Amino acid sequence: MAESNYNRRGTRRRTQSEAPVTNEYGHLQPQALDCESALLGALMVERDAITQIGDMLKPESFYDHRHQLIFQAIMTLNMKQQPVDSITVVEQLKSTGNLEDAGSMFYIAELTEKMVSSAHAEYYAKIIAQKYLARQLISFTSSIQGMAFDETVDVDDLMQEAEGKLFEISQNNLTKDYVQINSVIDDAYEQIKKAAAQTDGMSGLASGFTDLDAKTNGWQNSDLVIIAARPAMGKTAFVLSMAKNMAVDMHIPVAVFSLEMSNLQLVNRLLSNVCEIESSKIKSGQLESHEWAQLDSRVTRLYDAPLYVDDTASLSVFELRTKARRLVREHGVKIIIIDYLQLMNASGMSFGSRQEEVSTISRSLKGLAKELNIPIIALSQLNRGVENREGNEGKKPQLSDLRESGAIEQDADMVCFIHRPEYYKIYQDENGRDLHGMAEIIIAKHRNGAVGEILLKFKGEYTRFMNPQDESVVPMGDEPMIRKSRMNSNSNIQGIPLPSDVPPVDDPFGGFGSGSGVPF
Repeated sequence: MAESNYNRRGTRRRTQSEAPVTNEYGHLQPQALDCESALLGALMVERDAITQIGDMLKPESFYDHRHQLIFQAIMTLNMKQQPVDSITVVEQLKSTGNLEDAGSMFYIAELTEKMVSSAHAEYYAKIIAQKYLARQLISFTSSIQGMAFDETVDVDDLMQEAEGKLFEISQNNLTKDYVQINSVIDDAYEQIKKAAAQTDGMSGLASGFTDLDAKTNGWQNSDLVIIAARPAMGKTAFVLSMAKNMAVDMHIPVAVFSLEMSNLQLVNRLLSNVCEIESSKIKSGQLESHEWAQLDSRVTRLYDAPLYVDDTASLSVFELRTKARRLVREHGVKIIIIDYLQLMNASGMSFGSRQEEVSTISRSLKGLAKELNIPIIALSQLNRGVENREGNEGKKPQLSDLRESGAIEQDADMVCFIHRPEYYKIYQDENGRDLHGMAEIIIAKHRNGAVGEILLKFKGEYTRFMNPQDESVVPMGDEPMIRKSRMNSNSNIQGIPLPSDVPPVDDPFGGFGSGSGVPF
């Protein structure tokens, strides 16, 4: 005789496979067992019910372990395009050896009897998903609380891990419903009208490089743009030249996250760029008399520019998200530049390889661009394959040269390469054009436009990229010397005394130093 499920007092016994009433947290975990039973019954009775909730739930979303196994069997049958009912589910569970753990064929038949209406399947699924998310958050906060009491755990590392885990939970539970096309058409029509109102025909943010803007129509909102090159090609010089064009010349708020250089090093490069003074002289302070005057007069162009720099080393994607949101909210930043992608990390999450981590980083950057609705430009390294090829065409980078992960190519809306033939002692292209002091910007991938190449002028001594037709960003002439009353008139630059024949000038750095979020 089979053992009864009721004791002598008539109280129903809990079988081993059923969910426990209490747990390690001292409370009943968030759950909706009746909804789970009703939903599973609906899935085994109504063939179309699975299409309503297929992307909302996964086996672990169910609290009862039996229900997890049954749902997994239903999903497997659906993927095989086989009928889903109580008989086929039982057979599927038999084939995996999970039938007894799932409560036996009688329990599965009982579920189909509890089914109320498949019309409520989506409602049940939402409740189950919410309970699962609540359990995840309880587990997450309990784990963080335990580590917070552990004095051997570094608090900064704990913050990184907490942010990473919370991000992972939010990403895994993020769903976005479809929309009817009418509202999207209205948005597209408004964007077309705005672009038509632009006299230059630009639909995005101008980079200041005429030919590049003509090719791209500007950097587009929500786009992830990868700019890649081998070392010494001038990646940082290119984006700093562009940041100067946008923030200084066009007053577009720009944020630069530099993981490789300090804020002071970036400012030194910008000073060389704007003031047309060799970067080596800026670094050493060995300036001629006229160069001191040139520095003194032209540095005023950098003051109060809406350019924000952050030199946090080993920046994580989670820190970036927090800072980027604040920059957009508080300073109206329109574009973010990251130098460079491979120096970022996704700490707080576990990965099987560095490639998986880079894939997560690139995917997160694309998600952030969509969330903030601004372009994000990330610099990237290339592998050494370029160096092994011969000739000007061979030395040009290819998409397969992107370093560490093919996901970068997949996630990016646009991939541009910087190629300076002069670096490889190639001074003429196949069309006979002189390549001395020239750089090729190669648009290798453009999801919403054309690909191709454009030429820019490169002045290495000033770490500056320019339009081929441009000569000088600021004409030489009798420009007034600046005097900042807030500074000591006897101050010097980087501690280097001024030459005796040059009057004292104020510190053009304005107290800039290493740190985060320093605005120009």
